[in-house]
Amino acid sequence: MQQTLLWGAIIITGPALYLKLVGLHMFPPLSALIFGLGVLGAAFLLSWAAEVAQMDIPKALAVAVLALIAVLPEYAVDLYFAWTAAERPEYTAYATANMTGSNRLLVGFGWALIVWVFALRFRRREVLLEPGHRVEISFLGFATLYSFLLPFKDTLSLLDTLIFLIIFGFYAWRTIHAEVHEPELVGPARLIGNLSTFYRRFATFLIFLFSAVVIFLVAEPFAESLVASGTFLGIDEFLLVQWLAPLASEAPEFIVAILWTLRGDAAAGLGALLSAKVNQWTLLIGTIPLVYSINLGRIGALALDLRQQHELLLTSAQSFFALAVLANLNLSLWESLVLFSLFAVQLFIPDIRIEVSYAYLILSVILILYKRSYVLSTLRGGLHFK
Repeated sequence: MQQTLLWGAIIITGPALYLKLVGLHMFPPLSALIFGLGVLGAAFLLSWAAEVAQMDIPKALAVAVLALIAVLPEYAVDLYFAWTAAERPEYTAYATANMTGSNRLLVGFGWALIVWVFALRFRRREVLLEPGHRVEISFLGFATLYSFLLPFKDTLSLLDTLIFLIIFGFYAWRTIHAEVHEPELVGPARLIGNLSTFYRRFATFLIFLFSAVVIFLVAEPFAESLVASGTFLGIDEFLLVQWLAPLASEAPEFIVAILWTLRGDAAAGLGALLSAKVNQWTLLIGTIPLVYSINLGRIGALALDLRQQHELLLTSAQSFFALAVLANLNLSLWESLVLFSLFAVQLFIPDIRIEVSYAYLILSVILILYKRSYVLSTLRGGLHFK
């Protein structure tokens, strides 16, 4: 089964590579499907290689390197939209759409899914995180507080890049000094990890290289085919970019986290998705203005319209609610249901972003007051350097 999954991930990248290399054009929805499967396959390979790499990469490098790897599929698509926005300003909206969609999908669906799987498999009604995860919660808090400024700005600028990368830098530094729980390898990652040292490292390197090449080649046609599919099908291109692209790139993280949960380590599964959220809400969003300015050839800022400002407000409000939920290092079944319900409402009724944002904020204040005794201890624990 492990070999089948590994080869299956490699095989589904084949049609996407073929279309890209021969320059064959097909009608947009089919192209989006083929290139999306290419991104999905490469994302699975990256996730397995990243797990195995923890056995060989020095701890001081692992934090930064593996964080970059974790967001690479999302980063590649967003990088293309941000890069293209310097020449075609309408692509700014797509960069924002992909970034906000991936963040909200991760929390609203991914976190909730871990609790549901744990409840069904082990009849447990909550997932308890280890104290070490206070680090992620604390730095996610800093990023979230700053992100509330973004909806009230007209631009996403290099100042935002600086702030988010500083937060990520301190997060990486803090994590290096923390005791990290390494979950047991599962699936194809376990197959690769059981190889002898030389073959394990060689296989990991080849998988990283192959995945990076696939993502580099496929990100552009995948992004363009999503936009074209919206026009072809009469569907809002913004929504297709916001949800279909993150669904392909986030799927491996979800599945790996679910596998850990099924093995009884729900804390590791939820912790992995929490770490991914921190990476996306700092490193990913911070690179958007940077890439835009590089292609522009000068210091520039992406203009945000009212819709994008509302999207950023909603994503910030969801992050704030997520922080309130995890203040006591506990995600309960009813809290997961609230997370998913509010996510589902804004997913199917996009025009009520502001109303859902207010709901998140009101519930956040209620939870923070209820869990107030945990807030300061979580913050102190997350910032304490040994």
